[in-house]
Amino acid sequence: MTAQDAAKQALPPFVYGTAWKEEATETLTARALACGFRAIDTANQRKHYLEAGVGAAVAAAIERGEVTREQLFLQTKFTYARGQDHRLPYDPGAAPGAQVSQSFASSLEHLRTDRLDSYLLHGPERAAGLTGVDREVWRAMSQLAAAGHTRLLGISNVSAEQVVALCALVAREGLIRPAFVQNRCYARRGWDREVRAVCRTEGIVYQGFSLLTANPHVLASAVVKRAAARRQTTPAAIVFRFALDEGMLPLTGTSSAEHMRDDLGALQLAPLEAAERRELAQLG
Repeated sequence: MTAQDAAKQALPPFVYGTAWKEEATETLTARALACGFRAIDTANQRKHYLEAGVGAAVAAAIERGEVTREQLFLQTKFTYARGQDHRLPYDPGAAPGAQVSQSFASSLEHLRTDRLDSYLLHGPERAAGLTGVDREVWRAMSQLAAAGHTRLLGISNVSAEQVVALCALVAREGLIRPAFVQNRCYARRGWDREVRAVCRTEGIVYQGFSLLTANPHVLASAVVKRAAARRQTTPAAIVFRFALDEGMLPLTGTSSAEHMRDDLGALQLAPLEAAERRELAQLG
């Protein structure tokens, strides 16, 4: 079974993202669970996430009998110091592999769980290529996965060239392959065409975030409005349906219960027509 097959079996088709929620994180995560989301994305990066708020919401939902841990997919990230503020979840003087272990242990504590479903490297050290530190971090992450502490690994905020380099590294050293790439997805860049092409070749699931906020012109376009009117749904649902049809795993971070339900409604829509998909693909 490939990493992509394992990921598809393990992961619900829609993810709720918890970035930039601050003190509302617990409330909004609870709302997302109540609306039907079963996959939650966070990060051990206090600058932009409140990971412990996710853990509190999940623990309360389990205690209420709303969900079981087995029904949930919990995904978090290791973030380099350059992406953090002063509230680091590890010793900045420790070796990179030790920082991964410390951050991971902190994430388990925040999320009130003994295992993760997915653990991502929250972007390579540099904008181009992979550094020695990146390689050391991936080795440490692979050890966590090999020991059964996380089911799957991934990387975010990454270029096509870096994905290729990572796949070459894991093949060369016998490390755990990435199951996911998570990127901000811009229509004007062909919906991250180059990265998605590498993902298809390598059997990696592409997670797309900011599908709405990065593409307001798409939501306002005539093709999306026509498709929404034809199906009596929202423009947002059409964008998410397009993402699903393109093989993406979409993330949404809405705070509205109504929008949460509308976004999940994309799963019930019939696939877009080929002509509609072509038009949306060209909107950038």
